[in-house]
Amino acid sequence: MSLHADALTTLTSWVAPTPAQERLRREYVAHLTAHADGVFRECRPHHLTASTLVLSADGSQVLLTLHAKAHRWFQFGGHLEAGDPTLLAAATREAEEESGLAGLRLDGVPVQLSDHEVPFCGGDTGVHHLDVRYLAVVPADAVHVASEESLDVRWWPADDLPDPDADLVELVALARHRLQSISVPSGSSGSPGSPVPGGGSSLAAADQPSR
Repeated sequence: MSLHADALTTLTSWVAPTPAQERLRREYVAHLTAHADGVFRECRPHHLTASTLVLSADGSQVLLTLHAKAHRWFQFGGHLEAGDPTLLAAATREAEEESGLAGLRLDGVPVQLSDHEVPFCGGDTGVHHLDVRYLAVVPADAVHVASEESLDVRWWPADDLPDPDADLVELVALARHRLQSISVPSGSSGSPGSPVPGGGSSLAAADQPSR
């Protein structure tokens, strides 16, 4: 299955948590149906991206990156690449690259979609990222490292975000709700998780670090 086909399958079958998210889901599906290259940055003015919100095991903290260009705190994420077999794989790769956390294991069900304009994406204006956002859980003492794209990576209280815009606040709320509905022993290494009730995949690692 191609990356485009995986993205279309993922979004066609995804059960949106709110009416607004359902409208976005339909827009994403329409975009992919109309554009064979809709998953790549070369598709202008809209293309998919993938990102990951990293929570602590109890959901009380969120690991964010201070973006070097935007100078704002975001979840980890970025563009899809030709070598990414799936949306989930792209989100995992971006999260690992930007957080320094190796072997991250993401829940297989997206938690939020976000259509937002990105100034000067590749030198162009008016570009929209159609972001597909996932959830990962790690121990709060997991060792993270800022990438060259980031000024800092830091844990923040989930109820006291440094940049509490409505989009990020909703993402954290939806991710915490998802965390409560699945079995999630925390971890950041090992092979992909096994299926859990309700769809998706377990976030459990093969070896859970002691606390």
